[in-house]
Amino acid sequence: MDASTDRQPSFHDPVDPPPAGEPWTVLRLLRWSTQYLEEKDVPDGRLDLEHLLAHVLATTRLELYLQFERPLTDEELSAFKPLLLERANRRPLQYILGRAPFRELDLQVDERVLIPRPETEELVEAVLARVREWGREGLSAVDVGTGSGAIALSLVTEGPFRKVVAIDRSSDALKVAEANLQESGPAGARVELREGDLLDPVTGDERFHVVVANLPYVSRQEFGELEPEVREWEPQGALVARDGGLELIRRLVSRAPSVLHPGGLLALEVGADQARQVAQAMDEEDALGAPLILRDLARRDRIVLATMDGP
Repeated sequence: MDASTDRQPSFHDPVDPPPAGEPWTVLRLLRWSTQYLEEKDVPDGRLDLEHLLAHVLATTRLELYLQFERPLTDEELSAFKPLLLERANRRPLQYILGRAPFRELDLQVDERVLIPRPETEELVEAVLARVREWGREGLSAVDVGTGSGAIALSLVTEGPFRKVVAIDRSSDALKVAEANLQESGPAGARVELREGDLLDPVTGDERFHVVVANLPYVSRQEFGELEPEVREWEPQGALVARDGGLELIRRLVSRAPSVLHPGGLLALEVGADQARQVAQAMDEEDALGAPLILRDLARRDRIVLATMDGP
């Protein structure tokens, strides 16, 4: 017997809709939809489809694998189709679902805020590692450009923080952050939202142990080269900055010492080719100690830390 006749069908083998009168099964729908998204040049189509169909069926991706031959009802197909079309139009999966995971959190997200990235999870980890070395409780922090509130909520959820002030210049973004605070219960009550540019909402006598920020750092030229999921759907104001993407970061570096306690930490996420420039800006601030550049999991220089002079 020809060995090819024994081959099990691949997930990516061509598949047609079921014959008239036969139902769509989970497997057939996933295979057909994957082909459809591949034709639209959508990256990671199969994985996204599994998330979307699991959402429609109120189950998990693992459970989908255990019920590949399950027939779908007309109602389920009707609910799935518009989600498929949204993803084919390159709307990000997280916006379609309205949720995004971030460390220990499950956050509400929509087009008013950036989708939290793994690099920002590493920024949070860098801050937590440093403050744990201090061995102190009751710390305070200010999260500049909070967006969905991911950084602020992670700090109060996982770290020794009594209070985090979360600032954003977008009132729409702060509405998303407020919804996430309310979902977070007691932890969310330790985050205070303020609207304004960079550190403008901080009063004259306030001081913090940590200033942390994931500010816009994409240049206008780079923005035009981003994937459609980012360029066409995520808020441009939360992505793009002048001066080659460094304008807001430079401004924050110059202002952060005025709100830091002696010995406090400034922690920034930056673009993959910006770390040395940001470190140089920190070096030029007399009140800040020698900066430290950290690499992300992809071995790119993405996090820059500096400590305020003093004990």
